[in-house]
Amino acid sequence: MAMKEQQRQVHRSMQGKEVDMQKLMMQNELTVAVGNAKVNARGDELGSGGKIVKKREEVLRDTSGGISIPDQINNRNAKKDVADMDPEGNE
Repeated sequence: MAMKEQQRQVHRSMQGKEVDMQKLMMQNELTVAVGNAKVNARGDELGSGGKIVKKREEVLRDTSGGISIPDQINNRNAKKDVADMDPEGNE
C-alpha cells in the first residue's frame, strides 16, 4: 500500500528563515527523548544504550486492545453548527 505524501509544513521564523517541520520531525525521529520516559521521539520503547526494545506499533497494539493504529492523529475539534444552537446558550 503506497503512503500518501503529507503536505509540507513550512513555517517562516522571525528572522525570515524557512523551517520545514515535517523534515525536522523525520530527522529527529530516532533521537532519544529528554526525561525519564525511555522512549524516542517516534514513541518506540528504548532499552539500555538507546536500543529499540519495542516498536511504536507494538506498544500501541498492546495498550489499545486490538484497535487499529492511525497513520496520523486528527487534532481538529468538530465545529458546532450555529443553526442548531439554542439562543440562550443551552446545548
